[in-house]
Amino acid sequence: MKPGLRQRLSRPSLGLVVCLLSALAVLTLVLATGLGPVSVSPMATLNILLSRLPGFGALLTPSWDALEENIVLGLRLPRVCLGMVVGASLAVCGVAMQALVRNSLADPFVLGVSNGAAAFATLGMLFGAFSFLGTYSLSISAFLGAAVTIVFVYSLSRVRGRLNITQLLLTGVAISMVMEGVTSIIKLSAPNALGLHNAEFWMSGSLAGAKWAYLTLPLVVLLVCLAVLMLNHRGLNLLLLGDESAGALGVPVRRLQTLLVLISSLMAGVTIAVSGCIGFVGLMVPHFTRLLVGGDHKKVLPVAALLGGILVVWVDVVARLLIAPEELPVGVLAAVIGGPTFIWLLRKNGRARD
Repeated sequence: MKPGLRQRLSRPSLGLVVCLLSALAVLTLVLATGLGPVSVSPMATLNILLSRLPGFGALLTPSWDALEENIVLGLRLPRVCLGMVVGASLAVCGVAMQALVRNSLADPFVLGVSNGAAAFATLGMLFGAFSFLGTYSLSISAFLGAAVTIVFVYSLSRVRGRLNITQLLLTGVAISMVMEGVTSIIKLSAPNALGLHNAEFWMSGSLAGAKWAYLTLPLVVLLVCLAVLMLNHRGLNLLLLGDESAGALGVPVRRLQTLLVLISSLMAGVTIAVSGCIGFVGLMVPHFTRLLVGGDHKKVLPVAALLGGILVVWVDVVARLLIAPEELPVGVLAAVIGGPTFIWLLRKNGRARD
């Protein structure tokens, strides 16, 4: 039996994988919510969570104190939920970007979205340029930066009315470098050291400021974009064959490419707005997902979303426990953990092909 056929036959079914990952996500939610500088036992955490579900509150006798309830519901649970949404968004965004450029080494930030968002957010944090936006000035400024960047890149990448993938990538790299330079100028002009420290910490990626209000927009964007991509999973599969082959098989290539650019930019911009720059998730998770379930996007998209959410939550747990009561930026820790893991996966996959 050929190695490729043996590998396909040994892969578990999509239903089994989704069920197992969903169970792992629920377990992650309970365990990660209780972990931190002040720990809450898994049983107490589970009871607190169940007490808020309709029909369960009357059945449970409170065995926890008010402090534990405030920690679980007010601090940890919104942070864990945001980590799930951010990780899922970055992973799905990575899948979409890799299908767009037909390269498994592409990631959500290849179009310069992250640096554009960082430039606007840094300007707001250090100089209050967007303070008129109120409580959510940081999130809105980051989203505006991402949106302005992608519109600019997309406009410059159209040749004779069509989207040119090569020019899209090169323009994205160029604009990313420009935005990085602008961010450096803004930081060098920082009026105070504390503001500069906060800006650097945010750009490194963090879920520390998670609030329930931050979950609504990223969750809605994730669900809508994931649904749209699932509806176009056949087109994503055929797009990997090349523009001409996909077009010959009935795929509206230009329209699908435009859709992928818009979806990827929207997801990346909204995610960066609430969590800062958390890299490597969009690169590593889609690759690992394909090793697990194959290359069919009907399977890759939901599995990548679950894996991405679980990964970011546990990286965040390590980040807040490693040097407690201080915490490390999630983006930095994700790169430190993800880099060696990704290299190991590449080497393992290369040996399997040989």
